[in-house]
Amino acid sequence: MVREKVTVSTRTLQWKCVESRVDSKRLYYGRFILSPLMKGQADTIGIAMRRVLLGEIEGTCITRAKFEKIPHEYSTIVGIQESVHEILMNLKEIVLRSNLYGTCDAFICVKGPGYVTSQDIILPPYVKIVDNTQHIASLTEPIDFCMGLQIERNRGYHIKSPNNFQDRSYPIDAVFMPVRNANHSIHSYGNGNEKQEILFLEIWTNGSLTPKEALHEASRNLIDLFIPFLHTEEPNLHLEDNQHKATLPLFNFHDKLSKLRKNKKKKALKYIFIDQLEFSPRIYNCLKGSNIYTLLDLLNNTQEDLMKIEHFRIEDVNQILDILEKAFGN
Repeated sequence: MVREKVTVSTRTLQWKCVESRVDSKRLYYGRFILSPLMKGQADTIGIAMRRVLLGEIEGTCITRAKFEKIPHEYSTIVGIQESVHEILMNLKEIVLRSNLYGTCDAFICVKGPGYVTSQDIILPPYVKIVDNTQHIASLTEPIDFCMGLQIERNRGYHIKSPNNFQDRSYPIDAVFMPVRNANHSIHSYGNGNEKQEILFLEIWTNGSLTPKEALHEASRNLIDLFIPFLHTEEPNLHLEDNQHKATLPLFNFHDKLSKLRKNKKKKALKYIFIDQLEFSPRIYNCLKGSNIYTLLDLLNNTQEDLMKIEHFRIEDVNQILDILEKAFGN
């Protein structure tokens, strides 16, 4: 049981895990409550949390497999019981856990006869397999089964493009959704103006993270989405219709960073690491994924450089400047 408190106005909100179980390696369940809430608040929170749990939390999947000398996806291979298509479908079922940003490579190299399972995948140390028993292929003859894999961390559901075959590698539909299902329900109590509510949240995950971890990550994602409204309004914010990207023409990123460089010119910027700064987990992962590890690395990038980072937004640039000015602006 876990219980946490947070005070809102004169009320003290409490959340608690009232049930937690592991049904299998790839099915975790958790049930949580949050109370006391005013009438209508439980539905507001429940709907938002469910949408974020199902659509915003990142997962890790195998997104591409490369075979040598295989002409097309529906080929059969001598000495292997499954077709290439069946092997790709088995790879799709593998559940991974990682702190990866972007993509990385893995591979399989097994000598037959025998069974190839997810346990045979050679992975980088920051990627873990949730269920080592997932079947991949059956080798019926003493052949060498070697295959390259691409692993990616992302969100949502990505359908492979029929034109995305290259260098004898085959894309795999990826379900980057560690939360299998999420429900919310409401219990009301009290009378009249004193009526209050209890929010019940049920979360099922695929084992790559626990329901409690999913709840924490969804909460952080919601907070990140609302943080911009707590900052001063940008009067010159424009949207480019053709690119759908936010830009700030009068937001002189370069001048502000130049000022920060002057304030820190006597200090060793390369010894100040970005994990020492109060960046959100998403911003930190974006920067790290672009090989930005120190304050010096960060200050050597322009606003345009940062905006080229995948998943990076203009609000993130604002947040970086706010944090740097608070830390080093004096």
